[in-house]
Amino acid sequence: MVRTLKAFPEKVGTGFSSGNAKIKNAVEMMLQPTSAFHTRAALFLALAMIGVVLSALAFQYVGGYIPCKLCLEQRWPYYIGAPVMLLATLSAWKGLPLTRILLTIGAALMAYGLYLGIFHSGVEWQFWAGPTDCAAVAGNIETDAGNLLDAMAATRPPSCDKAALRIFGLSMAGWNAIASLVLMLVAIRAAVRK
Repeated sequence: MVRTLKAFPEKVGTGFSSGNAKIKNAVEMMLQPTSAFHTRAALFLALAMIGVVLSALAFQYVGGYIPCKLCLEQRWPYYIGAPVMLLATLSAWKGLPLTRILLTIGAALMAYGLYLGIFHSGVEWQFWAGPTDCAAVAGNIETDAGNLLDAMAATRPPSCDKAALRIFGLSMAGWNAIASLVLMLVAIRAAVRK
């Protein structure tokens, strides 16, 4: 199968005109063999994405910060991206040409995470309005049925336009935007490196 994929650019290249040379070069680049660098980069990305999710869960379940709707949406690129980067690690380790495509998917997911982080930060800084249905969608788990109503009455759902915590002036959404940007750049670099 690898031999067939490596021969693919030559077969595709015969039908390209000079105006589509960039597409041919992109296809050839995506199917080039990978190196130990790609394995390390994909593993770094997978572990970093897992780390971001674990830190968000720690703030939620250990720190008691209830996430708003936008906070939870910002986790999805990581939930999808971490397994994709684990597949990219395995693919790079085995020398499969699929690695660069998986790294590109990881970069696209982090670009979406960057968008979500910037959007949520803008909502918090009142630059634009957030979703009208933004309220708490998760809370502490009450195991005592007698205290359930009291716990529900005491829980105040967070609003998307109020940062629950700021670290060095940035909210968690701002830090997510930075993390997404860094991981996106690493994924792009790994995808295009020979």
